[in-house]
Amino acid sequence: MSQRPDSDQEMPLVSHLTELRTRLLRIVGAVLLLFAGLFYFSQDIYALVAAPLRAYLPEGATMIATGVASPFLTPFKLTLMVALFLAIPIILHQIWGFIAPGLYKHEKRIAIPLLISSILLFYAGMAFAYFVVFPIMFGFFASVTPEGVAMMTDIGQYLDFVLTLFFAFGVAFEIPIATFLLIWIGVVDVATLRKSRPYVVVGCFVVGMVLTPPDVFSQTLLAVPMWLLFEAGLLCGSLVKRRAEQDTAAAAESDSPSNDQPPAAQP
Repeated sequence: MSQRPDSDQEMPLVSHLTELRTRLLRIVGAVLLLFAGLFYFSQDIYALVAAPLRAYLPEGATMIATGVASPFLTPFKLTLMVALFLAIPIILHQIWGFIAPGLYKHEKRIAIPLLISSILLFYAGMAFAYFVVFPIMFGFFASVTPEGVAMMTDIGQYLDFVLTLFFAFGVAFEIPIATFLLIWIGVVDVATLRKSRPYVVVGCFVVGMVLTPPDVFSQTLLAVPMWLLFEAGLLCGSLVKRRAEQDTAAAAESDSPSNDQPPAAQP
């Protein structure tokens, strides 16, 4: 039976709560520090985020602010969210530091690559939304605007819209991690997931319909990557599972009694 490291002794509840409080304070401090450094550039950050829409506004049209405090509060909210997104590696590192003492060594070997991969995939999802989805989606919206209607979007509504899509694509790109974990911990096997592939494809399009605007382009641009990422997670999970089964079989064969018995004495 595998043993935990010597440093991973049982801690009393008060010590756990104290450590949890310390790590939460570190997370809050990191977010506030990033926010303080970015606040001076809040207007520039909003202009960067609004660029995909502004590129398709009619000539002479601008974005508008319908709320009295919107010109200040909207960039403020965006800068805070950007600080939170940038702090994700720090947040996950603090979470990892809290739960790592309770993991076995073989679990840590798997968890560290998963932690790094989850961070990169989340950022990849946001980048995919900004550079691929937004231009196609806003170009479509601009093309179907009725004649005589000025396309002038409120800055607050636009921010809520893009933040929802950023989060949706960031979470959607975590599908390989979720699929791998389900296979690795034995919740479901590879064969079952392969048989469920048609339901997964339908589910991806349903999620795309719920999380994106009611147009076929943005729904498809979320559903198709989700399906491909599911396939990637299924492939990685099957490879790791096969490797684990081979290691188990090799260990069982090496520990077989027939390999340890001395040869029979000749009469």
